[in-house]
Amino acid sequence: MSVATATTTTHNNEQPISASKVAIIGAGVSGLAAAKELSHHKPVIFEASDAIGGVWRHCSYASTKLQSQRRDYEFSDFPWPSNRDNSDFPSHFEILDYLESYAEQFCVLNNIRFNSKVVEIRFVGEQLLNGHHDHGTPLLPGYPVWQLAVHTNSSNTIQWYSFEFVVICIGKYGDVPYIPVFDANKGPEVFKGKVLHTIDYCKLDHDSANQILKGKKVTVVGFKKSAIDLAMECAEANQGPEGQPCTMVVRTLHWPVPHYWIWGLPFFLFYSTRASQFLHQRPNQSLLRSLLCLLLSPMRRGISKFIESYILWKLPLEKYGLKPEHPFEEDYASCQMAIMPENFFSEVEKGKIVFKKSSKKWWFWSGGIEFEDNTKVEADVVVMATGYDGKKKLKSILPETFRSLLEYPSGLMPLYRGTIHPLVPNMAFMGYVESISNLHTSEMRSIWLSGLLDEKFKLPSVEKMLSETLKEIEVMKRSTRFYKRHCISTYSINHDDELCKDIGWGSWRKKNWISEAFSAYTSEDYAKKD
Repeated sequence: MSVATATTTTHNNEQPISASKVAIIGAGVSGLAAAKELSHHKPVIFEASDAIGGVWRHCSYASTKLQSQRRDYEFSDFPWPSNRDNSDFPSHFEILDYLESYAEQFCVLNNIRFNSKVVEIRFVGEQLLNGHHDHGTPLLPGYPVWQLAVHTNSSNTIQWYSFEFVVICIGKYGDVPYIPVFDANKGPEVFKGKVLHTIDYCKLDHDSANQILKGKKVTVVGFKKSAIDLAMECAEANQGPEGQPCTMVVRTLHWPVPHYWIWGLPFFLFYSTRASQFLHQRPNQSLLRSLLCLLLSPMRRGISKFIESYILWKLPLEKYGLKPEHPFEEDYASCQMAIMPENFFSEVEKGKIVFKKSSKKWWFWSGGIEFEDNTKVEADVVVMATGYDGKKKLKSILPETFRSLLEYPSGLMPLYRGTIHPLVPNMAFMGYVESISNLHTSEMRSIWLSGLLDEKFKLPSVEKMLSETLKEIEVMKRSTRFYKRHCISTYSINHDDELCKDIGWGSWRKKNWISEAFSAYTSEDYAKKD
């Protein structure tokens, strides 16, 4: 979210409107989950665009699909209406249909204000600070704590609203692209071709995208899921003898997965059961459990090697120099496991996709991209699949006072239960601590947040919450070099257990101990509210 344009006028002398006690910013997956679970508070949801769906609507290609099957990506009380047991991965169009059906089913749409962009948040709850998060201070104190400046598409003015509690659901992805910094005369301005970021490509219709790719020398900078999908679309647009190859600039290698079966065994056995997650460290574990984790570490590494052996047998990573140096479990622990499109390496074999590995700097020259080893890649089009700057997006709307505290003291957002920042009063952050199933995690945290606002339990002290979050971050640091991704995938069941205990639910959700230990945990297990 960017600040309002210069043509926008602000009516500072107008009294802020008190529309509700609770505001939710964003109507993506997290925003919809929060809106449904907090519906009894009649929240106002501000959505900058004209439709729900978040990144599924605004950051998806024509070929974008879910990375898991339908039954692994559904709300606990709203199964997929059709094709639930279909083994294929749903397209982003099907996901949008599902989300729209969910919003209609639970009357969420009634509370959403579309084309309403929050451009600034102002803190007005100074009286809270002395007793912030004190056991006697309710999170809905009965007076405004935050004021939101909202710009609507139909007006060139800003309207201020006041709320007691704000839920931030704008997420880490979309809106603000991450663009590398280049030295003088080495940036996109010297390149004679066309430069896009994936966020620009997402906005193109099929014909416009095809026109940019077809018959062009396209270079894609990146090798994560968005880059891989884009390279596939480029290859498909360049079939035939006159088609040009797509060059992928590969800087950091990650382990792709062909599907969710490993040597005939379902993937969930390795990471999504209580027994499998027992092998991994988790926050607040006892000394005995820490010792067991140490003793069982050869088994954990063996599982990673077992999965790697299947991937290397199934995909020609070594042939093309694409085998990562780090173990598979580090990618899983940082939520970076990506399903490889079925025909990807067929296009590589045909020469429609080629790779340029570069662990060092790159920059533009008039005809394409140049690297530190003095090699050059000619290009007509360069697409930067370099990710998004979620921190910049969030900091652009928060008050200056809280921007500096956002990542204190570890460099990552210290979010208690993945939701509450101990140093930011009366505000929740959804979608910033990732898991393998972000939809399920958003729903569970929204249920937890509802219990918190309804005073079913109290938050611990600021010191206690900071201590808890630092323990989580330490576990991430020991689990993967990519810890800044802020992912809980290797202890996701334990995370849900803690949420359940807080709200008074039983944490063990299965019918018997065998299922509890060896079957996968999914949203279905939380359908029955205790």
